[in-house]
Amino acid sequence: MSLYCASLNSGSNGNCYYVGNETEGILVDIGLTCRETEKRLQSAGIPFSKIKAIFVSHEHGDHIKGVEVFSKKNNIPVYITAKTLQSSRLRLEDKLTVYLNPNSEIQIKGLKIISFSKFHDAAEPCSFLVKGNGISIGIFTDLGNVCSNLIKHFSQCHAAFLEANYDEYMLENGRYPYHLKKRIRGGEGHLSNVQAMELFQNHRPAFLKHLFLSHLSKENNCPEIAKSLFESFDHKTKIHIASRDCHSEVHHICDSELPHQIGKIIKQHSNQLELF
Repeated sequence: MSLYCASLNSGSNGNCYYVGNETEGILVDIGLTCRETEKRLQSAGIPFSKIKAIFVSHEHGDHIKGVEVFSKKNNIPVYITAKTLQSSRLRLEDKLTVYLNPNSEIQIKGLKIISFSKFHDAAEPCSFLVKGNGISIGIFTDLGNVCSNLIKHFSQCHAAFLEANYDEYMLENGRYPYHLKKRIRGGEGHLSNVQAMELFQNHRPAFLKHLFLSHLSKENNCPEIAKSLFESFDHKTKIHIASRDCHSEVHHICDSELPHQIGKIIKQHSNQLELF
């Protein structure tokens, strides 16, 4: 009754998230270079052999930079909507391209990946909920607003990567030009700390154990501000910051919440696993 998850990077400089069980996993977006993605997977203790698919949320560069090379080099299929692929200019191999409906369910061995449409200034943007072993983990970033789709899927999560992109005061008084400020907070840009917190306050399930605040702006947010806001009222969810500079530890999400890490499991079976 468990899944594992990690952020390899989260921010406008690159986004990449891992979710898996004990035998297989997926990556949501690869906004780092292929080399850096491989380096961080190795450092986190996640064997390349476990990665069975790449899911692409939308075509912006901080989400697709390493997709093409990583897919080809490691022979891993890419699940992507037709409009996203057309807008991305990615040159994926036909045999490694799986067209994704914005609202669909995909079964990859022991994992069920549910995609759903969201509001963002991209061709056909999607978010994802990954289910397996009775656990649900959401990857919810690049959100223009809190829509009914987001509420429905967030309310099912045992753990979630949730965008908290900007502090409203910092954005308003920062150095960004007006048109960029308007884009960020205009309903198809990004969620503020307050918007994310309101979703958390009003719709978190009782079994949500871990919340990873994600895609924080370097210019318009501060990890301490975002985290303190979410920790300012009584709840039992552990709040983390998904870093824009390094990978996180691999978290073991389970009903009992034993503090295991995937590295321990990999070490036990190291004679069967090959990193490269």
